[in-house]
Amino acid sequence: PLLFLLFLSLFNYAGAEVFTIATKFNISSCPITFYQKVYTNVYVNFTSDSLVFCFNGFYGLDTNNDCVFGPKPDSVKATFNITEHDSSLDKQVKEAVRTITSSMGCGVHFSTTCSSQKVSTDSCPTINVLMFFITDLNLLGFGNEAALYFTSTPNKSKLVSVGILPNTTVFLPQTCTTVVCTANKSYTSTGCGNQQRCDGNGVCLNTTCTVTGPTVIDFNGHLGFVADRCAYSLMSDSKNNFKVLASFQERRRRDVSFLDSVTLQLDDPGVQIHLEQGGRVQINNTILNITSSVQRFQGVELFKDQTGVTATFSVAKRTTSVFFDGYTAQIQVQAPAGSSLKGLCSNSSDISNTKLPEYSSSSCGTQFDDPDDNTVNCDLMTERCNILKAAPFSSCNEDVDPTPYVNACKNTLCTYPSVDHLWCQFLWSYVRACSLDGNSVDDSWQSEAKCSSKAFCQDNTCKDHEFCGRKLSGEPGCLCRAVFASRYKESNSLGDRPVCKQKMGVIALVGCLLEEKGINYTSLHLKDPSCVGVLDKETHMVTFKFDENNICGTEILKNGSQTTYKNAIMNQRSSDVITRQDQIYINISCYDSQLETKAVTFKIKDRSVVQKITSGDLDYSLTMKAYTDRRRTQLVNPQTDVLLNQKIWVELKADGLDADLFAVVTDFCWITSQQSPNSYPKHDLIKSGCPVRDDETVQVRGNGEGTSNYFSFNMVEFTGISGDVYLHCTLQLCIKQESNCVPVIDLLLNLKYAPEVAAGF
Repeated sequence: PLLFLLFLSLFNYAGAEVFTIATKFNISSCPITFYQKVYTNVYVNFTSDSLVFCFNGFYGLDTNNDCVFGPKPDSVKATFNITEHDSSLDKQVKEAVRTITSSMGCGVHFSTTCSSQKVSTDSCPTINVLMFFITDLNLLGFGNEAALYFTSTPNKSKLVSVGILPNTTVFLPQTCTTVVCTANKSYTSTGCGNQQRCDGNGVCLNTTCTVTGPTVIDFNGHLGFVADRCAYSLMSDSKNNFKVLASFQERRRRDVSFLDSVTLQLDDPGVQIHLEQGGRVQINNTILNITSSVQRFQGVELFKDQTGVTATFSVAKRTTSVFFDGYTAQIQVQAPAGSSLKGLCSNSSDISNTKLPEYSSSSCGTQFDDPDDNTVNCDLMTERCNILKAAPFSSCNEDVDPTPYVNACKNTLCTYPSVDHLWCQFLWSYVRACSLDGNSVDDSWQSEAKCSSKAFCQDNTCKDHEFCGRKLSGEPGCLCRAVFASRYKESNSLGDRPVCKQKMGVIALVGCLLEEKGINYTSLHLKDPSCVGVLDKETHMVTFKFDENNICGTEILKNGSQTTYKNAIMNQRSSDVITRQDQIYINISCYDSQLETKAVTFKIKDRSVVQKITSGDLDYSLTMKAYTDRRRTQLVNPQTDVLLNQKIWVELKADGLDADLFAVVTDFCWITSQQSPNSYPKHDLIKSGCPVRDDETVQVRGNGEGTSNYFSFNMVEFTGISGDVYLHCTLQLCIKQESNCVPVIDLLLNLKYAPEVAAGF
């Protein structure tokens, strides 16, 4: 075989042939032996990023080609010539590659130029391909570094290092490749896995980042923890303006956070795709219907199966796949060499620089210290987490290090109870990481660990103050987040305090607290079984109500100025011999909230006004009376309490007149704070026989139809004036057949009130 060495050259070669297009050169006068194959032709062409020399045909056309890749010249221009032995070059090569013992024979030389001048820089080196007659190795130079180059699959090559002698093994840190050259000059090579990348220093890095619970396992396999309820950048590229961020929230404990949602933020233009609990997906706040068929939205491919939702997108030759099942996110990146990413997936310990306040609540960083959970058995959990190092998981241990997954599992389960499929969550995250690396773990572990492949809580959507967890029955349901639930649990209550006001009561229970207790809200009712709770679909609050039209079995107790309402929330008692539902009985007691404010009680000074009228042959009397009921049976008297805003009915009646001949018309009515009808301030009730538009409480009935009519209004007082209230009305007496109306004397009803302030609670 022959040695191929690429190195910087400042030599000029006379008689060089210049070419600018893909060219086939005849090198039969200096044939090249490459891996025991002799080549007499070389095919050279320019690609978008390289100058390529191949031996079986032009690059890209032959699937079994042997090629050498050089740097791209500034211009599509290069020179070719065949050189004789050069002692100076011979010396330089042997000093650079000490495994070479043969002397240089002829050489095939290619040269490129930058700015029409030959230079010796890393950005645009002059390339030389030199041939040495040797019997035991083939070497290729790349840039200013000697290396062996071979082709394994079409358009996919592996670069290995300098001089490999027969019967030796060499590890190449630049490519993380181990090359074995046997005594008979055959070779084998091993390197990073298909889903890994080399860091250039001999370390294979996984291209998968796993975020589950409060833990982050980054691309480097390092484990980090999120201790608050804020949003963080998992992966970002400022040059290409895209970001993958994660939001964390608490579940059953306030001091342990869990991954809650993942957001893809793309600049195409301003696209935000939210992957949320239950497999729900939103784009810029629009909910999408994602199925098992791949759908494309704004350049992002989305599909959903029983395991979760997967989103795939490409930016700047970087393909990113994000999987999320509602609790675990796994991000896989296929990126070209030299790609630079930031975020927790690049460095899981960089908490301070990856926090995103603009996507977080102002209180997300508040720390809590909940008491230890006495149901947690750390030794048992550690033992269970360590099964990731045993069969069948051990078949993947060499490809994907289980250590960070084991530590993530036990550190979480030593502080948080093993509920809601949490243990399975960590096992599945490791199995999926193995699958992404091309290693399939035998699924026999699923039945033994009782871990279903179906995502827990798939298609269960909860509100922001809730999370999907396992209820007492074992079924998934929306349970309260610990911070939200803390104020209720501290008072040992299932909801807010009852509110009673103006003969109406409202009691609201928290839906997720009922779920946690295993209480079915549809079985609850007040003392009257027909008064059931109503679930608000937006807040998940269950509300019970009663009012004066339907008191729902409420007991109303009046003690002086205070009114107490008593009822109870209970469930339907089972008629079966056994039941699996707790018997619920929640006492309700509240006071009328109106008593919390100033209440003014009016006392009627005059129960009625009677005016005797004599006019010509007519002798009759007019009366004006006030009542507290619509049927006008409860006459207001000096002992009657009339509250502010209470409705009063006033009847005006003429006695002694023939109703077939005469009609009484109430023309004007108004209220003043002084006895004089001409005093101010005043408030009009009736004008020209009709209710005033400014007071919607006024209603007039039967006006001008006979010898009596009545009207109603809600009691008022004049702002800032404490004293009597006077009601004035003017009436007309009309002859029906002649439509002739005669004004009669004004009537005055004095409604005197005495303010009484009742104590609140």
